[in-house]
Amino acid sequence: MKIKYAVFYCMLLLVISCNEDPISEFGTGTITGKVVTEGENLPLENVKISSNPVSNTVFTDSDGNFTITDVEEGQYSVQAELDGYITAFEASQVEEGRVNNIVFELEVSTVNNQSPLAPELISPADTSKDVATEVTFLWTSGANDDDDLNYILELRNVNENTLERYENITDTTFTISDLSRGTSYVWQITVSDAINQPVRSENFQFSTLGYSSKDFHFTRIVNSNAQIISSNENGSEQIPLTASSQNSFRPRKNSEIGKIAFLRTVGGNTHLFTMNLDGSGQRQLTQDVPVNGFRISDLDFTWAQNGSKLYYPHFDKLYSINFDGSGRTQIYKTEDGSFISEVAATDFDDNLIVLKTNDNRGYDAKIFTVNLSSQTVGDIILQNQSGAAGGLDIDANASRVIFTRDTSGSENDSYRIFSSRIYVYDLNTKGTTQVVTNTPAGKNDLDPSFSPSEGSVIFTRVSNNTTAIPEVHRVEFASSSTNPVQLLFTNASMPDWE
Repeated sequence: MKIKYAVFYCMLLLVISCNEDPISEFGTGTITGKVVTEGENLPLENVKISSNPVSNTVFTDSDGNFTITDVEEGQYSVQAELDGYITAFEASQVEEGRVNNIVFELEVSTVNNQSPLAPELISPADTSKDVATEVTFLWTSGANDDDDLNYILELRNVNENTLERYENITDTTFTISDLSRGTSYVWQITVSDAINQPVRSENFQFSTLGYSSKDFHFTRIVNSNAQIISSNENGSEQIPLTASSQNSFRPRKNSEIGKIAFLRTVGGNTHLFTMNLDGSGQRQLTQDVPVNGFRISDLDFTWAQNGSKLYYPHFDKLYSINFDGSGRTQIYKTEDGSFISEVAATDFDDNLIVLKTNDNRGYDAKIFTVNLSSQTVGDIILQNQSGAAGGLDIDANASRVIFTRDTSGSENDSYRIFSSRIYVYDLNTKGTTQVVTNTPAGKNDLDPSFSPSEGSVIFTRVSNNTTAIPEVHRVEFASSSTNPVQLLFTNASMPDWE
């Protein structure tokens, strides 16, 4: 009996000992961490975190954080997994009672992401010639998936071996202005989806239109700005010399020095510029004293004899300035404070100029000659006439002055002109004659200028409503035709002919 009790007691102890927790031989620690995107460091949620040797498996929270507790001390390789990203591994040394912190930066996986399609260049086509200096580049491209695409246009000037990069283009078209004339260019498009390696197009080469000197220059409104155009007589070759992104107007060519002077709006002021005959080398001449007075669109300047300098108005003063921008000098000032709006100079007498002055409303116009050395007024060509007047030019021999006058005599606050006509004043006979007598009713003839031979006049004709589109015409002095006026250019004004 005693033996039975002894056996039962031993078996009971064995059962009790089997139900107790085992005693661990190792201490435990904690692994904490954070998972973010590579580069942008944005937190990633629901990333699977596991380890080798195996411990608990956890997932990151909305802030990208995770914690693994009760990890036996030792060396672990911790793994972070999330669809669309490359699995990352970090080593972790767990010590008893300590917290070990690690950070994962997951890189986007391109395993299931396709590269963009290679761009196909369309325009300008490869080996294109005589391309305008304002070019709209056009290409096609696309994605093999839903990724957004971003383009880079690289444009190499072959002549000068320079490279321009235009980045962050999201459309498949891009316009560049002010390319050099007669120049070879190479262009290429690179497309990127910010995931795969960028993909490049092939290279296309083109050359811009060269320049042959044209006789006619005028202003045309393009994209709400005035643009200076160079043209041959029949209008078959019309070349923009200035960009449509800038407001440039009133061209004045000087063949002796191979320059064109013009006006441009810069930061709310109007300044005098020059450029080469092909539109290159554009240079601002005026700085502290800009061209100014009544209505910038009605102000005019002139080249002085031999092209060494220019004359321009600034309210009641007239200045000269060298064609390189140096030597600004005040050469005349009105005695009564009236504004100088226009000036003309003759080719063979650097002492004689013609001025048009007016009040601050544009009226009370006076046209007269001035002797610069004596500062005295000579011929009074126009005064005490109601209405607007202007459009000065003088011939080479200082024998005739051409101008315009609004025969309606209107003097309204908006300076609207109703019936402007062209007149020529003979400095020898002191007589005035109307040049064009059959101008249609409702039309204005403005901005007249003698031709190089002085046998005809070029001028602007426009309807007297405010939205009318101007045209450039020519009239022969000695024509026997019943209609001697010839249309030269449409959508054109402020003509210059040399």
